[in-house]
Amino acid sequence: MKNIIELLNWRYATKKMTGEKISSEKINNILEAAHLAPSGIGLQPYEIIVISNPEIKKQILPIAMNQAPIVESSHLLVFAVWDEYSKERIDKVFDYLTEKRNVDSAKYDRQREFSKQFFGNMSIEENFHHAAKQANIALGLAIVEAASEGIDSTPMEGFDPIALDEFLKLPSKGLRSSMLLALGYRDQENDWNLKLEKVRKPFEEFVTFL
Repeated sequence: MKNIIELLNWRYATKKMTGEKISSEKINNILEAAHLAPSGIGLQPYEIIVISNPEIKKQILPIAMNQAPIVESSHLLVFAVWDEYSKERIDKVFDYLTEKRNVDSAKYDRQREFSKQFFGNMSIEENFHHAAKQANIALGLAIVEAASEGIDSTPMEGFDPIALDEFLKLPSKGLRSSMLLALGYRDQENDWNLKLEKVRKPFEEFVTFL
């Protein structure tokens, strides 16, 4: 098994994919990595929509700037976040938590009320941006797990979120799209990005030790 540094050096933003299907087992492992991601107060204010239907991906293609991985991927993940941290949503999380841990709900009253107050003082847009940052943690773990499974991935923010939300009927679920993640296998013959050296800013400019 490769270590995480080796995996991150192996992966890159795949620009051309083969369309080969990923097994259900590997997709479920990637989704479970995202499922187990940490989130603020454990609220997990996002869902993942998994799209493998070729016709649906074709309809999303123009919404996502005609980026090839949309249709060439095996699976396209849409990270959809809460449009609002409502009291009902927060209560549902804590009710489920106390049920699963089999403890008195009063044990988490302080944390529950703090959550309602904290997010209740934010605007709708602030709620959305906070939820999107939480979803990005899950996105990162999905990318790493994909690499460990030998699966290529391309995270994408280049799409029309309003159009995608309407197409997927997300507003009816109280959700808004934040990121896309195409999963598949690299086209080694035709992907120009594969042949380029991986470049990041110098480490000494990236990290400050105090």
